[in-house]
Amino acid sequence: MTKTVAVIGAGIVGVSTAIWLQREGHRVILIDKTGPGEGTSHGNAGVLAASSVVPVPGPGLWRSAPRMLLDPNQPLFVKWSYLPKMAPWLMRFLSQANAAAVRRRAAAIRPIIGDSYNDHLALATGTGAERWLHAADYLHLYADRAAFDADAFGFSVKRENGFGWELLEGPALRDYDPAFSPALSCAVRFAGHGRISDPGRYVKALAAHAEAQGARLVTGAVSDIVQEGGAVSGVRIGGETLACDAAVLTAGAWSGPLAAKLGVRPRLESERGYHIELYDPSVMPRAPAMVTTGKFVATPMEGRLRLAGIVELGGLDLPASDAPFALLERQIRAAMPGLSWKKTVRWMGHRPSMADSLPVIGAAPALKGAYMGFGHDHVGLTGGPKTGRLLAQLISGHTPNIDLAPFSPDRFR
Repeated sequence: MTKTVAVIGAGIVGVSTAIWLQREGHRVILIDKTGPGEGTSHGNAGVLAASSVVPVPGPGLWRSAPRMLLDPNQPLFVKWSYLPKMAPWLMRFLSQANAAAVRRRAAAIRPIIGDSYNDHLALATGTGAERWLHAADYLHLYADRAAFDADAFGFSVKRENGFGWELLEGPALRDYDPAFSPALSCAVRFAGHGRISDPGRYVKALAAHAEAQGARLVTGAVSDIVQEGGAVSGVRIGGETLACDAAVLTAGAWSGPLAAKLGVRPRLESERGYHIELYDPSVMPRAPAMVTTGKFVATPMEGRLRLAGIVELGGLDLPASDAPFALLERQIRAAMPGLSWKKTVRWMGHRPSMADSLPVIGAAPALKGAYMGFGHDHVGLTGGPKTGRLLAQLISGHTPNIDLAPFSPDRFR
C-alpha cells in the first residue's frame, strides 16, 4: 500500500530512507531544520569505515580517559560546565567499556556497516551523487609495531567479524604512501572500503534526486507528531500540520525530544566532532588514513584535505573550542612534515552518540506508523544507506534479513 511518509532529518540516514521509500513506491516529505546535508553529514571524515565495528568505549577507558582529559595533546576534551548534565549518560557509556560489551556491539553493527561501499553504490547509482563516491583503502597509521600490538584486542574483534588486513612496515609503508612521516613506521591497510570526496554535496545531490523523483522538501523544525486513533496522522512544523501516514525520526543528535514524544527516552548525547580542511595541499595521501597517535582521520577531498576527529563532550548548545582545531593542525604537521596549504576552514558538529554505542533503528513502541533511525556515533555516513533501506523495508511491511533486536527503540521505552 502506498503511504505518505514524513522523514524528519535530511542527513545521510534521512535522505537514504527517503530514496529507498520512493523505490518502494511511497510518497515522501523530507524535512530538515536547516536543509539537506548541512549538519553532521556535511562535516564527517568522509570514510566508509566498514571495519569500524569496535566502539569508542573499550577495555581500559576508565583508566585512560582522565589522563587524556588532562593532556592538551590528547583528542578528548570536555566542557566542564556541561559535565553535571551529561553525568548519567557518561556513567552508562563508561559501563560499556569492557570486552563483552565491545564484542556484542561489534557483532550487532557489522550487518549495518560491513558492506558500506556497496550499500552506497546501490543507493547512489543513477542519482548524480555517485561522482563523489570512490572505492578506497583505509589506513591505520602507528608509530611502530609495538603501538600496533597494543591495539591487539580491537584487531582481534575485527578479525572475529570477518575483516582482514595487510600490515605495512618501514619501506613497505613508504612504498605504499610516502606522504607520511618516517616516524610513523607501521600501518594496517584495510582494502574494500570507500570514501566520499565531498560529503555535504553528496547528501545534497541525493536529496535533489529524491526531490526530482517527487519528494517534497520542507525546511523547518518539527515540534510534534500528530496522531489519530493511536496512529500517526501528521507532523507539526510551526503552526502547520503536514498530513502523513507514517513518520521517521532521523534527526541525529537532535532526535531526543521527539523520541520522548513517541514513548522513547534514548540515552543520547552529542559527541562534538571537529574538522579542519586544508585547501590546495602540497601533498595528498593516497587513501583515507587514521593517524592513531592523534585519533584523527586525514581524507582526500576535492581540492582539499580534511582532518576530522576529536571527541569533545559538551552538548548541543555551547560554542566550539579553539584547542581541538589547534591540536588537529599540530598533529598533521607532525604526521606530514613539510605539508603546506593555501587556506584553512574550520567546522564543529555533533555526532549522535548512544550510551550503548548502538543506533536506534525500528518502530516506535507507543505509536503505530512512527519509526526511528538515529544514534550511529562515528559511523553514520558508513551505515546511513543500510539503515535507510531497513527503515523503508519496515514501513513497507517487509521483514529485513538481519536481526534488528539490538537496535530496538523499545530498549529505551
